[in-house]
Amino acid sequence: MTTSREFGIRLCHGVTCASGRYALSVATTSVGHWIAPTSALIGQGLGESVGLITDGRFSGGTWGMVVGHVAPEAYVGGTIALVHEGDSITVDAHRRLIQLNVDDGELERRRARWKAPAPRYTRGLLAKYMKLVSTASLGAITDGG
Repeated sequence: MTTSREFGIRLCHGVTCASGRYALSVATTSVGHWIAPTSALIGQGLGESVGLITDGRFSGGTWGMVVGHVAPEAYVGGTIALVHEGDSITVDAHRRLIQLNVDDGELERRRARWKAPAPRYTRGLLAKYMKLVSTASLGAITDGG
């Protein structure tokens, strides 16, 4: 992978779902917003039929079925890194459930083949940040505490 973000279309429990990954604190220092992809979906009239799942974050302008801050992030091998085109994902807000509907054996094979992307920065302050920062689910802090 040569970019810090990846975007694709998936099936989310009967609804078409776009997923984005490699976008949160550990992968990039910008903790990028996903307002552009959600705006594109709404602009195409797909807001009622397409959802977005990402390890990135959303601003207050986001609208529709969106799931952000998925952790652990793809950059550290979280399950979102193992999603393949055509996979089914169940999102149940009432049960607080996000589930990749792939059997355990296949997930193990995918995890064994998965390779972490090359760091975007290898020297300087940004490289140091990437080495020290925690997952956003733990506050994206750099003090290890």
